Amino acid sequence: MKKAVKFSILDLSPVPQGSDVRTALDRSLALARHGEALGYERFWMAEHHGMEGIASAATAVALAHIGQGTKSIRIGAGGIMLPNHAPMVIAEQFGTLEALFPGRIDLGLGRAPGSDQRTAQALRRNLNSDANEFPRDVLELQAFLAGDERLGVQATPGQGMHIPLYILGSSLFGAQLAAALGLPYAFASHFAPQMLDEALSIYRRDFKPSDQLAEPYVMCGFNIFAADTDAEAEYLSTSMLQSFVALRTGNPGKMPPPVEGYRQGLPPQFQSMLEQIMQGSAVGSPDTVKQAVDRFVARTGADELIISGSIFDQAAREKSYSLAADVRDLVAA
Repeated sequence: MKKAVKFSILDLSPVPQGSDVRTALDRSLALARHGEALGYERFWMAEHHGMEGIASAATAVALAHIGQGTKSIRIGAGGIMLPNHAPMVIAEQFGTLEALFPGRIDLGLGRAPGSDQRTAQALRRNLNSDANEFPRDVLELQAFLAGDERLGVQATPGQGMHIPLYILGSSLFGAQLAAALGLPYAFASHFAPQMLDEALSIYRRDFKPSDQLAEPYVMCGFNIFAADTDAEAEYLSTSMLQSFVALRTGNPGKMPPPVEGYRQGLPPQFQSMLEQIMQGSAVGSPDTVKQAVDRFVARTGADELIISGSIFDQAAREKSYSLAADVRDLVAA
């Protein structure tokens, strides 16, 4: 019998209009505590740079804030954009987190810069570095965490710590790498679902067991906006929809408040764009959300859904995750 699908939380620590970074990080901590009480598996934060609407750029520092205020939920990066960093630095950062919160740390790794080109250039440890060096960097990071003496230098803290690694991706490249290294694979279907089915097929077909993982393990990003009614959930989702449109048109900013009828008022090209982006999403009442989750899990065979959902009002945001947890329990039953 297949195990019940796990539900986790992916938080970008959005900064609402009229608010600031400290408030956003405190809202993230409140959400993590809420998710912990509801039995969510893990709470991940993502590395983005140069965006005033996202407070999790210093991801390891933000995770320390979350870890200090929670007790049992796993915490981690979904993900660290490894081309921005020396692998030894990441080993030290997440080794420190593991020392502070033992047995609770995950490390998801992506090969995109998580920023525009100018910001990415400012972040690079080597201006000649290339995202195609990502596989080598992952292996180097694994070696630092294993305390491999052939490196000639040790990551302290970090060496000898069994921090599970995850490969993140939205293309076939990440699927192939995760399969080759025998690592769990997390697909960014919450905003880039186009290659989802092919990527999961390749990952499962080519998977090679490793010391970390004996069988393929699939996580899928999935947006949930849940409320008492479909109309209310659609209204709440418009903050994130506005942010998507602003990003795609080169005008990112803080998270805007929701707008009635937002999607219907957009030009056709933007409506089409959002329809494509939101394929990995459920927006509506608990019944509507459950139907969408059932369809998505049947399609993907996901072992775990990592739930995203940037909602302007904190109480509505927490209620959405409460309703999502009810759906999780119904799916499991």
